[in-house]
Parts: sequence; C-alpha cells; structure tokens
Amino acid sequence: MTLTSNIDHVFAGGLGVLKPEGQCTGIFKRRVSGPARVELNGIVGDQHGDTRVHGGPEKAVHQYAAQHYEQLAQVFAHSAPELIPGSLGENVSARLLSEHNVHIGDVFQMGSAVLQVSQPRSPCWKINHRFDAERMSMYVAKERITGWYYRVIQPGFIEAGDRIELLDRHSERFSIDEFWKVQLSHRPIIDDLLALAATHGLADDWQRRLSERAKWLRKALRTENTAQPQAR
Repeated sequence: MTLTSNIDHVFAGGLGVLKPEGQCTGIFKRRVSGPARVELNGIVGDQHGDTRVHGGPEKAVHQYAAQHYEQLAQVFAHSAPELIPGSLGENVSARLLSEHNVHIGDVFQMGSAVLQVSQPRSPCWKINHRFDAERMSMYVAKERITGWYYRVIQPGFIEAGDRIELLDRHSERFSIDEFWKVQLSHRPIIDDLLALAATHGLADDWQRRLSERAKWLRKALRTENTAQPQAR
C-alpha cells in the first residue's frame, strides 16, 4: 500500500522541571532547525528525565499526529494555548499518519533514516502536570491518540519537510488503534492477545506483557470452569 506524509517539525531537547513538585522531565522539547541526526538511541541531543521508561533503542523516536491537538484543545480549553505540536514531548510532528493507519512493525523511510514502529506510547501523569489538566493522560489513553515509537533500522538525518514513506508492512491487522483496543479491553480474547504478542516488530517488553496476560487469563478461565457446579 502507499502511505506517505511529510515531517512538519522535528523536536528534541534538554531537560526541564515540572511544576508544582519539581520532577525532571524531557517533555519540554525544542524545535530543531535543519537536519537532525538520528542514531540507534534516538535524535542526537535529545534527553529524557527517567531513562527507565523513556528513551533507548525501542523508544528511539516518538511521533505524534499533529491533528490530535485540535481535539485536545476543544476538550481541555483552559490549556488550548499550550496545546501545540511538540508540547506532548514528541520528536516528529506530521499529519495524515495516525493511530488508525500506522501499524505495529511498519517500516518507514524518513529523510535518510529508516525507522520501524515498535510500540505505542503509554501516556503518563507528566502530561497532566505539563498542562495542569488532571485527566488529560487518561483522555489520551481512552481516545487512543497516544502516538507511537520507532526503533532505528538505519541511522540518518531527518528535518522538517522530509517525506515519510511506508516501505514495508508486517501486520495488516494490528494498527496502533487496534493494539489499544485489545490491550485496554477489560477481558480480551486470549487468541487476540497472543496474536498481538506475536506481531513482527513489536517491542520485546510488550510481547512479554501480553503473553503473560494471556497466560493469566487462561489460568483464570480454567479456575472458573472448575469452580462451576456440575450439572446432574
């Protein structure tokens, strides 16, 4: 299939402090002028406040659909002036691509770099503090407008105006949106969890978590069946 877009903005940057408690975070990105070097661990010069959960090869580059800011600004009107591309901490801002048409394992050419979609972003409390909006991270998760992460297949340079082009797709089923439908289901179908866990290109951590959840559900189902009274 043909799936293309163009980079509107590239963001990277140093660390900032979140009010009111003073946590260190890398959510305050700055717009990059000119080419940005992308290596295995991400954009050169980008930083993260908590490297246990941010950054690294499986979360090297974060992309967010620019059109989602319009939706967020409508729902969180008091934060609307701040809800602009880059403010959620993404590295790449573009339109046309979204959680509905980007799939786990997709390989994209972006500038001279080649990137593969490894997992969705899991929104956290830092978004709430960033915008002084208590439920924003929950809303982003519920609406499945989280953005996604890439691993770097081929290092290179990216900059605003560069074409983003899908080179290869490994899963026709599991878009980022479909990933969240399965993951956020209260009682997902076990086969769906296992199929998602087996999707080519999915980050190892998510493969493990989904497989463990399927195993737990299977055990719980057996326990429920055993506990049911036998018909006479």
